[in-house]
Amino acid sequence: MPLFDPRRPGPLYDLRPDPGLPVPPYWAAHLTADAPHEPVGGGPELRAAAAGYWERRGLPTDPGQVLAGPGAEPLLVALLAVTGGDAVVTRPAAAWHSSGARLLGRRVLTVRTPAEGGGAPDPFALLETVTRAREEGADPRVLVLSAADDPTGTVTPPELLHEVCEAAAGAGLLIVSDESYYDTVHDGHHTVLLSPAEMLPDRVVVLTDLAAGLVPSGRPVALARFPGAELSDLAARTLLACAELRSVLPAPVAPAVSYALAEPDDVRDFLAAATRLHATVTAAAHRIVTTTGALCLPPEAGFHLYADFGPLHTGRAASAAALERDLTARLGRPVLGGHRFGDDPAAPRVRIDTGPLHGVIDDERRAALESPEPLALPHVAAALADLAAALTLVPGVPA
Repeated sequence: MPLFDPRRPGPLYDLRPDPGLPVPPYWAAHLTADAPHEPVGGGPELRAAAAGYWERRGLPTDPGQVLAGPGAEPLLVALLAVTGGDAVVTRPAAAWHSSGARLLGRRVLTVRTPAEGGGAPDPFALLETVTRAREEGADPRVLVLSAADDPTGTVTPPELLHEVCEAAAGAGLLIVSDESYYDTVHDGHHTVLLSPAEMLPDRVVVLTDLAAGLVPSGRPVALARFPGAELSDLAARTLLACAELRSVLPAPVAPAVSYALAEPDDVRDFLAAATRLHATVTAAAHRIVTTTGALCLPPEAGFHLYADFGPLHTGRAASAAALERDLTARLGRPVLGGHRFGDDPAAPRVRIDTGPLHGVIDDERRAALESPEPLALPHVAAALADLAAALTLVPGVPA
């Protein structure tokens, strides 16, 4: 059975958007076949490189605050295992934000994101949800959010993020900030992206999955930055949980990750080119989507956008699952419905990944990455035309 079968409604192996990038040229050069065994949580070199990575982003970090693991999911599961209690996530949210809590048998409370976009909850709805849940016997302790959002590709405005942090602190919640897409902001001059760790340094754990750009897609590598002060033992307890799960980076990968985290010129050049490509192609895809009459916030980060075809379905109801099956079949790749992200299953919303528009093979993706005008490349233009054609066949879209 294939990992993705649009005829079956069950879980998928990987719900993350595809960045559509070639393997970075620096990656293979720094893999080390005979590297020594990597300890749980990452070795000294990798942790020091991660501390420098966050230092350059305005978050002073000691290597002792850092844990590395084979993907964000096992790091989050380990963290939730030691914090106890129930989890609060946004709606919609990246699928892995809630899956770990459910695997641990915890309740998952959802709070709608505001109309402004981003993956932080409405602060007033957050307080109301937590208060009501506690009155009903739940025990919410952790809020998982992402200011640079999957599935919408939008960014939470700083003033709103401040309000969310204040609400979470008032409710006694530990914040887990998923910052996997922080290095993919399309326009750093006009989009201001802050970390909750800048606002609540003692109550925020930062998680970042490096497969959004620094390491090749499909190589699960993630980092966690833990707060100090009264929560300084949280990293140690999470490290023990990682050991129980045997959550360890493969030894050959660690030197390449350390090199990427140091961000020498070749790494910075690759990330800059990737960001330009994402900005150009997602903007083109957004124009195609909105031309149909669907609702879609302009993407500000990442390589995906979230389209709502609800206004077009005046004649008949269409579910997220039905729209997922239809567009997946037409495009030949996963186009995931909003129900995968905790959204209303009855609402015809889908996440459209723009990475696949860059090309299918590494040579095509490298050509798109290096081109000053990627939309003019024949394979990119054809992929955008295929997307437009598929969307015109959605019920309610004018031909």
